[in-house]
Amino acid sequence: SNCSNNYGPWQFPEKLIPLMISRGIQNKSMPIYGDGKNIRDWLFVEDHIKALIKIVKKGKIGETYNIGGDEESSNLKIVNLICSNLDEKLPFNAPHHRLIKFVKDRKGHDFRYSINYQKVKKTLNFSPSVKLHKGLKRTVDWYIQNYNWLMNKSRS
Repeated sequence: SNCSNNYGPWQFPEKLIPLMISRGIQNKSMPIYGDGKNIRDWLFVEDHIKALIKIVKKGKIGETYNIGGDEESSNLKIVNLICSNLDEKLPFNAPHHRLIKFVKDRKGHDFRYSINYQKVKKTLNFSPSVKLHKGLKRTVDWYIQNYNWLMNKSRS
């Protein structure tokens, strides 16, 4: 299988979403490459697991399946959604949007990652069930509740 960007609980802190949540919780700057308009398709981890189970149970050996979230969004939009969730949960540090800092983009940084998951949708009846705004809310909540784990992994 191939999949779009995953997010959710337990993701290591070097990735965009947990990094921004961690930085926001700590009231530190939230660095975004370039102008933040890079686009990614996002898939909540539980939806990815459901798709993998369908592939194992009903997929054909030797076939390749693309798993998408059908949730394309810019990095800036993702970070703004995270900030809004943090404002709700940690109002004493609000507004978290003030922490956003644009930094020089990486050379060769792809502008857009997209995935066509029509095959797994049609042949295995898979569609993601967790919408981005709800998945991000759950993810922010999880990292706040598991702050000690997050900080330990950030130092690893």
